[in-house]
Amino acid sequence: MDIKGGEVLLKCLQQENITTLFGILDGSFNAFLEKLDAYGMRFVNPRHEAAAVHMAEAYARVRGEPAVVLGGIGPGAANMLSGVITAYAEGVPLIALSGQRRRNIIYPDRGGSFQNVDLVGLFKPVTKFSAGVRDLNRLPELVRHAFRHAMNGRPGPVYLEIPEDLMRGEIDDETLQIFSPAQYRAGKAGAGDATLIQHAAELLANSKRPLLHAGSGVSWAGAWDEFVALADYLAAPMTTSLAARGVVPEDHPRYFHALNRNALEAARSEADIVLVVGSRVGELDAWGKGDSWGEVGAQKIIHIDLDPLSLGLNRPVDVGILADAKPALQALFAQVKQLTPPRAEHDGFKTYREYSQDWQAMLSSQMEANAEGVNPGALVKTVREFFPRDAITVQDGGNTSLWTASYNPILAPRSYLYTTKFGHLGTGLPYALGAKLAAPERPVYLISGDGAMGFNIQELETARRYNLNVIVIVSCDNGWGMERSSQAFFNIPDFIECDLSPDTRYDQVAKAFGCHGELVNTLDELRPALERAVASNKPALIQVTADLTANMMPPGMLTFTGLVYRAEN
Repeated sequence: MDIKGGEVLLKCLQQENITTLFGILDGSFNAFLEKLDAYGMRFVNPRHEAAAVHMAEAYARVRGEPAVVLGGIGPGAANMLSGVITAYAEGVPLIALSGQRRRNIIYPDRGGSFQNVDLVGLFKPVTKFSAGVRDLNRLPELVRHAFRHAMNGRPGPVYLEIPEDLMRGEIDDETLQIFSPAQYRAGKAGAGDATLIQHAAELLANSKRPLLHAGSGVSWAGAWDEFVALADYLAAPMTTSLAARGVVPEDHPRYFHALNRNALEAARSEADIVLVVGSRVGELDAWGKGDSWGEVGAQKIIHIDLDPLSLGLNRPVDVGILADAKPALQALFAQVKQLTPPRAEHDGFKTYREYSQDWQAMLSSQMEANAEGVNPGALVKTVREFFPRDAITVQDGGNTSLWTASYNPILAPRSYLYTTKFGHLGTGLPYALGAKLAAPERPVYLISGDGAMGFNIQELETARRYNLNVIVIVSCDNGWGMERSSQAFFNIPDFIECDLSPDTRYDQVAKAFGCHGELVNTLDELRPALERAVASNKPALIQVTADLTANMMPPGMLTFTGLVYRAEN
């Protein structure tokens, strides 16, 4: 029986266990859309293609599996680019698909063709694989190729364009070769080389001051329990990259927050053995150098990673284990238990905790500072205390994100969404919606700055249309807060183009989209507003008047700028 190319695509995605799709409608996809119900697919249609990609990225991160997003011909696909580049930076397995004009006018371009651009070339620098389908018989093969690339090694986005004549074209379905993932690509990797596991276990068992550092690979592997169990057995300090927040509950007594620099640097630099799991040890981890780490050669590094290109990337290792984090940690723990009994904390923890107490005292003092409006630290702390441990936190903005990072501990895995490697404004609301679709049973809240909120505020209508009852808190200082801080740091006498209108009412915009909205001017109004927002059983936005002066110097500002703008390579 002949079927259209759109249905072929659905058959391929069904084999990959895809059930939810994100994207903006386009006429070239009609042959695809008309068969959605037959294949049990849900299509989520936001208001902008970039938001669709951000939603898909969040969905993938919360569920720990690849997600699919579609864009239309020409400008629709181009609009996806900013979302795809963010997924590329964050290492998220995303299958980005788009339409394309008919094959007989695009290659080579005849000149003057409508909505025709080299999309394959456009996406190539920010994807792991970028290709165009030119023969309907090869569509299943290229979909397999896309998923293989997205899931191989360090995850990442891929791109396929499907010309409109192929989407509408027909083919005998008996000639198609569509396989399940187990038939064509590797499943989860194993525990790694047994000899290397044994060597790593011996190093840890004989260490005096071991430390464990987790990257986002621990989250993708679902290996948070194994990571913490090994650290607990060794009574070792734990640190994480910013992207891996939540794999260790941040109220764990031996966890040291990335912005708690004195404690973190003391613990990490004094460690004789560091076990790095699923991390490239990038720029915000000081490239594995400097005061945050011990001397190369003196401090031994064990590195477990699924990606051979990430092993020893920025810091030479003593034992490099190519493996999936979960079975590798299980095997390593089993060996360690044979070699040493459970450990007690070493003497260094007294100093580390004194540093942590100093950090907490600093946070408390900054939270008390108040001139006019709500102190941003008090705002974030109140919001965090309102929601349960497993609530999903989304953060967006410049200074607002630094306040949120300091005062909003992440207490459960896959509970934190932010662009830690790209700092892309406007991801917050789409991330929140994608998270709610991925985990509808979990509360989802977004803390955003007012500047960032302006990027994708139209997605409040999407939230209302799909009954995605997320809670949005907008910390409003009527400006680009981080740019005010930057200009003040460089002694620019008058802020240049940093101000936004003081009359903007984001809460009223939310109401206009059919959501719940409130304006909060004092801290004691915030918790009752949160209670009413949840009780409304609608998506909700609470606009909080933030203290502009306090907002200009969030805790972690100097740490962040020191990591990003320092002279060393």
